[in-house]
Amino acid sequence: MTTTVEQKATNVHWHEGDVIRENRASILGHKGVTLWFTGLSGSGKSTVAVAVEKALAARGVLSYRLDGDNIRLGINSNLGFSAEDRQENIRRVGEISKLFADTGIVVLSSFISPYREDRETVRKMHEAGDLPYMEVFVDCPLKEAEARDPKGLYKKARAGEIKGFTGIDDPYEAPVSPELHLNTAEMTLEEEVAVIIATLQERGVIAKD
Repeated sequence: MTTTVEQKATNVHWHEGDVIRENRASILGHKGVTLWFTGLSGSGKSTVAVAVEKALAARGVLSYRLDGDNIRLGINSNLGFSAEDRQENIRRVGEISKLFADTGIVVLSSFISPYREDRETVRKMHEAGDLPYMEVFVDCPLKEAEARDPKGLYKKARAGEIKGFTGIDDPYEAPVSPELHLNTAEMTLEEEVAVIIATLQERGVIAKD
């Protein structure tokens, strides 16, 4: 279900300054980009993002992680897990990611983001701003994610204590053509990080070793 966000404020205009995106990239020594990690709860999205953040820091690349739980403890604390709230959650994070990427930061956004339509909205936001965007599918079989269950959420969902839980009684729509497909059943964490770093280098976002 698509919800059009109404622009309530009037007489507002986007204001450009004298320091442009290229200036910021020159200062930082790299470009901005959003890496959007999507996958089931327990798939390893946050684990990969944390490892990538560490690898980038070792290369002198400024990055910032936007994590699902962290965001819901702050700016999106007023949102639940209905389809409408999930949609608004992802829209807001997409806008935040876009702003971070525009500053020249490598954004690592880790969100289940189960609906293709919502993820496509985020992609279009970046395309409209001529900003690099990469969808990273952290592909983990439901059986494996449920076996890990680091937060005990699958157990609660199976017991009926949580309703509308992705993968149990709410769907997860896997990406059709993500920029990166990480098969967690076949790849080590080190291999996943290496693939991401190599892709960022190949796309000219960060310098090659």
